Amino acid sequence: MRTTALAVLVAALAAVPLAAQAPAEGQALAVQQPPAAQPQAAQPPAQAPTGGRVEILQQILVKVNGEIITKTELEDRQVVALRQRAQQMSDEELKKAIAAITPDILVDAVDELLLLQRGKELGYKVTDEQFKRVLDNIRKENKLESDEQFNAALKQEGITIEQLRKNLEKQMVINQVQQVEVAGKVGISESEAQAYYDEHKNEFTTPAALSLRELLVAVKTDGKTINVAADDAAKAKAEGLLARARAGESFAALVAEASDAPSKANGGLVGPLSAGELDPGVLKLIEGLKPGGVSDVFRTGGGWALLQLDSSVPPAVKSFETAREDIAQKVYDSKRSAEFGRYLTKLRGEAIIEWKNEEMHKLWMTRTSASAQPPKNPGL
Repeated sequence: MRTTALAVLVAALAAVPLAAQAPAEGQALAVQQPPAAQPQAAQPPAQAPTGGRVEILQQILVKVNGEIITKTELEDRQVVALRQRAQQMSDEELKKAIAAITPDILVDAVDELLLLQRGKELGYKVTDEQFKRVLDNIRKENKLESDEQFNAALKQEGITIEQLRKNLEKQMVINQVQQVEVAGKVGISESEAQAYYDEHKNEFTTPAALSLRELLVAVKTDGKTINVAADDAAKAKAEGLLARARAGESFAALVAEASDAPSKANGGLVGPLSAGELDPGVLKLIEGLKPGGVSDVFRTGGGWALLQLDSSVPPAVKSFETAREDIAQKVYDSKRSAEFGRYLTKLRGEAIIEWKNEEMHKLWMTRTSASAQPPKNPGL
């Protein structure tokens, strides 16, 4: 799957946190009030003379408060979702993938339209200055510094600046709706933060860490047989080095003198590592050692080796005060997610949703039935 500069740019936009696009607390988004107008029902396109051409009319899947989502729009979203999967698929795998992602795509499409409609109701509209500021930031972050580079990225992706602006504006308006209608109303109490900390202390625990030094005496082999004499000689050499280490000689110096391991250049140092990253056999070898202690000689695939426990750091639990910011963020994210789900359920329940395709309606209902209120006019 090709990765274009614009694809990186759009991915960066999707990853921009809400706070980066929403105003700081106490500030308001510069808004242009739209002229008052009554919503009009979607009208079928006028019948123009075809002159022998075949007119392709868009199949409407659903109307949400009078605005439509077409089959083409759904298919475009399916293509985008599938392109994000960096893998080759057979026809059967592709069919299964489409079937798996379509319900979520439908829900996302309807919810996006509902959020944009709510943004219009609240009067949110992105100004030229805001658009330029966001675009400049994204271009800078993705090293699209010149107009030539940026225009080349647009051309490569087959998108115009007007289409890009439309996508950016949609995301910014949706983010503002989320900020004002959901995020700005979420609060965290001290008791909630403390309760989360008490129940999730493992999230604030730094695991034990070990650093080891290794010394390997290699045994040369042709890959098929073992030279017993060479093997015995290597073992004897390793045991002699072990005796010198336990007699007080520097393990790092012995590594520099005799080790055949790649870690020789680093004094044999390996780590720090968590206990979970070490082979159980290695853990057993160093069990009971204190920092500076050396293991018995043991056989490896490459020869005979010994280990020194260089350092050991026990697990540490952050105090509530130290972890306060992390706790607050985790609790806030959880509450905001739940509140956003309730907000979308409310918007769906208040909307006039008219389904023109019963199969798509069933898929949407299956995905939303657990949390959504029934729409006012289902199944039309």
